[in-house]
This record gives sequence, structure tokens and C-alpha cells, in this order.
Amino acid sequence: MAYSRISDANEITARYMDSILIKERLIDSVVADTSVELFGTRFSSPVMTPAFSHLKEFNGRELTGLEEYSIAAKNFNILNFVGMMENDMFKRIVDTGAKTVRIVKPYLDNEKVRDQMKYAEDAGAFAIGMDIDHIFGNTGLDVVVGEVMGEQTSDMMRSYIESTKLPFVVKGVLSEEEAVKCAELGAKAIIVSHHHGRLPYAVPPMMVLPGIKKALEGKDVKIIVDCGIASGSDVYKCIALGADAAAVGRSMLPSLEEGGVAGMEKFLKSVNDELRFVMSCTGFATVDAIDDSCLVKI
Repeated sequence: MAYSRISDANEITARYMDSILIKERLIDSVVADTSVELFGTRFSSPVMTPAFSHLKEFNGRELTGLEEYSIAAKNFNILNFVGMMENDMFKRIVDTGAKTVRIVKPYLDNEKVRDQMKYAEDAGAFAIGMDIDHIFGNTGLDVVVGEVMGEQTSDMMRSYIESTKLPFVVKGVLSEEEAVKCAELGAKAIIVSHHHGRLPYAVPPMMVLPGIKKALEGKDVKIIVDCGIASGSDVYKCIALGADAAAVGRSMLPSLEEGGVAGMEKFLKSVNDELRFVMSCTGFATVDAIDDSCLVKI
């Protein structure tokens, strides 16, 4: 077979994920507990929703997809994330009752960044953060839905973090060096992500997780991962490689579009049920106990 070069980071990520196999350990194992504690709050699962933006109403339903998956997150008791939106939309998300992290885009208009972060805190966000992997585009600074993004310095990031009492999450970390920098600036969590393959040949998040975990040892920073997470087995592998939690992404959209809140709840339950099954079959009673001892790379 002729060798074919593939620059698509999503395909590279999928191949890497599928190259990791799982060994079984059954004797003395128990039914696993998938609950986790994050920022002093107990959640039912380390599975999280993605920081999606601009989801409209599906199939003529009254609520937007953003509101529907937020309600499902609340009902399932998992941490909820949302992305680019104006303040009035975020208020609608908060009103669902979901514990929600607002991820703000790195706007060139710095006052908009600060306004959205302050609004989120005042409105009752669980945490806030910034999506740094949307700073640059092919021709310079990125432009998202007509909004120009801006470069973000360490001093700017530190000022955002110091301006809030909420935990601050940096989304788009894909190296040990950047993870350490986020910790030094005061971030309480990072999302290891290549944002659905924006960077050609981007390293799979799962590949850099062990190095990031080691680099952050002794630092109070939670590690979340996304990109290509579609099953409980995927979540298990991410946690075994060093993550504290994992966010599903596009894999949830068919369930959301077709079934709304109920469809999302069914999807989240299926992912969490598979996570529990794999934990039980590998001898890990709790999420905190999971390590890479049952993983085999082929």
C-alpha cells in the first residue's frame, strides 16, 4: 500500500486513541463509582459537555441546542461548558440551573473579554475561562462570526485570572510548557485540546497528557481533555493517561439534534455506563484510582 500523508489532526487523534488497548482485571473488582470532585463540588461523572457556541433550535423546538444540553448536564449532574455567545444567551444558560463554565473568546476588543467574564461571574457561572486556541487564523488573527480575535500575553491572562474569584480555565493547551505557564499564571484548570484539528499535524491530546500530568505535579490545576471523545472507553483512556475529566464534543450532536434533552441524557448515560463498566473490568473502584497500568499501546 502506498504511503499517504495525513495532516488532519482529527484523524491522527482517532488513530492514536484506537491504538491504545485495555487489559482486564476482574478478580476482587467491584462495581465502580464514577463520581468526581471538582472545585469542591461532587459530580456524578468525569464526563463533561463541550464549550459549544451558536447552536440554534433543532427541529423546530423551543429551546436552543445550547439550552437543551445544559439542562441535560444539570439533570445528569455533570459540569457544563459553553463557548462564544453574548451575555443575554449566557443568562439563558445560567437559568437552566446547570453548573456552567463560560469560555470566552480571545477578542481583540479587550473590554468585551472583561465584560463577558464579569457578567458571567455576576450571573452565577461556576467558573470562567478563555479559548486561546482561537487566537490565530490562516491569514493572521482569527475572525469568528465577524469578531476579530487578539493576541493574549501572559500579563493579560494573569489580569483576567486575578480579576475573578471563580476558578479560571484555559482551553487549548497542547504542550507541557503551556500547561506550566497556565499554572504559574494562576489557572485552576486547563483543557488539553487542538479544537477539532485547527492546527495541521497537531499532536493528539491523549499523547501529551502524561507529560502534562507530570509537569503539573504538585500544582493545583485540574486537567480536562477533549477532541474525539465519543465513548466511555475514550474517557477511561484519557483519565488513565493523566486527565481528571473529559469532554464529549461532536459525538453528542446526533443525539442532541434528534432527541433534545432526553436524547442528550440518554447519550451521557451510555458514555458513563461504559466508563463504569470498563473501570469495573480493570479493577478501579473510583475515578481517582485509575492509572495507566491496564493500557497497552500497539
